[in-house]
Formats: sequence, C-alpha cells, structure tokens
Amino acid sequence: MSANLSPNTSGQFNPSEMMDQAAYYALAKSKKPTSMVIGLAIMAGVFIGIAFIFYITVTTGNAQTGWGISRFAGGLAFSLGLILVVIGGGELFTSSVLSAIAVANKQISFGKMLGIWGKVYIGNFIGATLLLALVVSAGMYQNDGGQWGLNALNIAQHKLHHQPLEAFALGILCNLLVCLAVWLTFCSTNMLTKAIMVILPVAMFVSSGFEHCVANMFMVPLGIAIQQLAPPEFWLAVGASPEQYADLNIINFITANLIPVTLGNIVGGAGLVGLGYWAIFSRPQLNAVPASQITPLFTDSDTKEITEMNANKTVNQFMDINAYVLHPEMPVEIALDNLLDRHLSGAIVINSHNEVVGFFSEHDVLVELWCEDYLPEKGRTVADLMKTDITSISSKDTLLQLAEFYAIDKPKLYPTTDMGIATSYSTLSINDRARDMRIAKPRILPVIDDNKFVGVVTREDVVTQLRAIYGERMQAVKTEETDAIVA
Repeated sequence: MSANLSPNTSGQFNPSEMMDQAAYYALAKSKKPTSMVIGLAIMAGVFIGIAFIFYITVTTGNAQTGWGISRFAGGLAFSLGLILVVIGGGELFTSSVLSAIAVANKQISFGKMLGIWGKVYIGNFIGATLLLALVVSAGMYQNDGGQWGLNALNIAQHKLHHQPLEAFALGILCNLLVCLAVWLTFCSTNMLTKAIMVILPVAMFVSSGFEHCVANMFMVPLGIAIQQLAPPEFWLAVGASPEQYADLNIINFITANLIPVTLGNIVGGAGLVGLGYWAIFSRPQLNAVPASQITPLFTDSDTKEITEMNANKTVNQFMDINAYVLHPEMPVEIALDNLLDRHLSGAIVINSHNEVVGFFSEHDVLVELWCEDYLPEKGRTVADLMKTDITSISSKDTLLQLAEFYAIDKPKLYPTTDMGIATSYSTLSINDRARDMRIAKPRILPVIDDNKFVGVVTREDVVTQLRAIYGERMQAVKTEETDAIVA
C-alpha cells in the first residue's frame, strides 16, 4: 500500500485511491510526537464540546417544532465540531481508530496503535473538561430562563438510560457515520469541499440519537455539573428539582454510557469502515507507483532551441544503468548503512518486477527520528518511510531539457494561472528573476521506459555533461607562495 497520494490527472480520486489516502492518514497519526498528539486531542475535545453547546442552543425552546426538524437543525449545528477538527486540525478519538489500517498494513504494531488511541482519548477528555469548566463558570445553563440548562439535563439523563447493548450498538452506528464523513474528505484537497462533505453524515448521527464517546465526555459531565452546582433559583425557574436527576453521577456515566459507547465507536470506525475498506482494497504486495503519481518532466510537445553540441545527446547516453537501488522490504537500518557506505543521500526503491515504487533518502530517516522522539520503532522497513511522489524522466529526454529543469522553476519565472492570467508582477528582467529564484528539485531522477526502471540520472551527471561548454579542463597546481592555475 503506498504511503502517500496525489490526485490523478482528472483531479479526482477513485475509491481505491481514497483507500491509499486513508492509509497515509492512518500512518501519519503514528508519526506525530506525543506532545503534538495530546495537544491536538485537547483541541478536538474542545471543538466537539463547542458543537454540543451549539446543539443545545439550537434545540432549546423548540417544543412547537416537529421532533425530527428540531433534531435535524441540532445535527446541522453539531457538524461544526467535525468541521473544526478536519479543517482547523485536531486528533479525535473516533476518527483516530482508523489507525487500525496501519496495523493491517503492518506499518505499526498493535501496541503502537493502542498507545495512539490512549493519548488521543485522554487529550479529548482534557479538552472536554476544560470547556466544561468555562461553560459552567459562565452560567450558560441559566440561558432562556434556565431552559438551556434543563435541556442539557434531559439530554444527559437520556444518555444514561440505554441498556449496555443499546449503548454499544448506538456507538457503532455513530462512528460508522463519523468515519465515513472523514473518509469522504479523502476525495478532495479543497477545504470548502471537505467541510461540506462532513455535514450530512454528522447531522444524521446526531439527529438519530447515536452515541459519540467524545461528545458524551462533555455532555454528560455538563448535566452532572448542573445537577450538583445549580442554585435554588435555577430549579425554581425551570420547575424541577435536583432529585429528579440524581442518577446523573460519574459512576453511572462511566459504566452505563462511556465504556459501551467507546467500544461501539471502535467497532464502527476501526472495524466497519477502516478494516472493511482495507479488506476490499488491500493488495497482496507493494505495487508500482501509479502513473498518476509519477510525473514526467517533459512531453512530446516540448520543443527547445538547443546548441548544436548537445542537439542529439539524450539521457540514455549518460544515465547510470548500474545505479544502487533499494527494495521495499529492506529494514531501515540496513538501507541506511548501505547509503552511508556508498556516500549516497538517497536511492530509488524498486519491487521484484523492476518497477519504481518510491524513493528513500536520509531526509526520510531524519523525519522519522524526529517524529518518534529519536526512539524509532523496531522492524521498520524502507516501504514505511519512503516517498511515493516520484518525478521521472525517459531515456529519450535531452540533456538540455534536464538542465533547464534543474535551473528554472517556470511557475515562479512566469507566474500565471492555467488561463494565462498573471498572478504577480515584477520589474526585474527574465534573467534577473531566474538568478533570484531559490528552487528545490530532486537530485536523483529515475529513468523509466515502458513502466520499467532502466537507470538514474543525477544533477551531477547533467553538470558533468555540460562542463565541456567552458572549454578544456584546467588543473590546479599549488605552490608554496600561491595557487597557480595552468592548462
């Protein structure tokens, strides 16, 4: 399973490509440092709590509105929570269970997955508790003459009256929809599209009364806090008493709701969605990088005015057909040792069919070490770390096409949209703009003919081929007093 994904040439994703994106999403969760995971989880706990505040506000005082319409309006309001998580950034337990895909792909261990879940769960609870403290301190339960708080009490109490099997099943149904909402976001890179994608699945689970463990971390403790802390004036205003809500306590919350709902959320998200799609789209071996992810540098329509000296020089005349390559199943430590021994910064990764599947570099190792707090997981392979966004060339491409690729970033030199509309202006000449550019291009390029790996070309190879333009090679001779350059 590839570890990254780029849209195909049509700008759309097909279901199998969405599976690849989900695999990358799952693996990425394991690469974040603990402090980042917990911080993002706290933010997600706050976001979901904010969504429930919105839900309570929208559904309060709707006695004259139809039951379904009122709950649908509340569901639309609650979708704000997942939108904030997806767009703003957050680690939500109910979507983090999709990391089961990384376990199925043998990219992380089962223990590592449970560690991720535990960190996110604790962070979500902390975030929900912090928001709860603010809401109670602000006295929000007294809004609308106390009807806001009464609505919150009734919602919280209702959540404790499910039988364990009911709570478990409602948890499955809830996270089936939450993870499907997240799954839908894999089909687009546009933020507005992602936001719209999550609205209806979330609105359905909320309006239907399905159970979400992180939402309940805020909602039920809110009811408990109101039952314990609300002043007598509140109870007089709403015509109720604390005794009517005596079952709102921590023990009932944990045993009657949180535990069965959490287990149901795991089954619904990790089992039905994550592992369900994985079972459908999983592949028995690492495939070649799809054509949509290998970007050729040049097309047949590219025409250049080139010097007579290099008019006929093509890649197949100077590429390295014996370049060192790696294989995806190779352990990271062995691959790194081989690169260091050969003084290489990276190497192409090919499978048993001589197809390019990725590129593994020193940079990938450094990123992995940083993400793992310099305590890397045992058993990692090249396939776990390698990049799969590949830029390739053909053996028929010319030397000067390669030289221009390394020298010039055309989108920066000629900043226009696809319609030819200029996106920025400069008083500098073309040559000055070219000299001011700071570009990063892959130093090593795989040569691919008929989808098969045939060699590599490096930036050094290109410069070596162009060296003759400067004339004959000069030899530096060092004397005792000075350095003399002689032919």
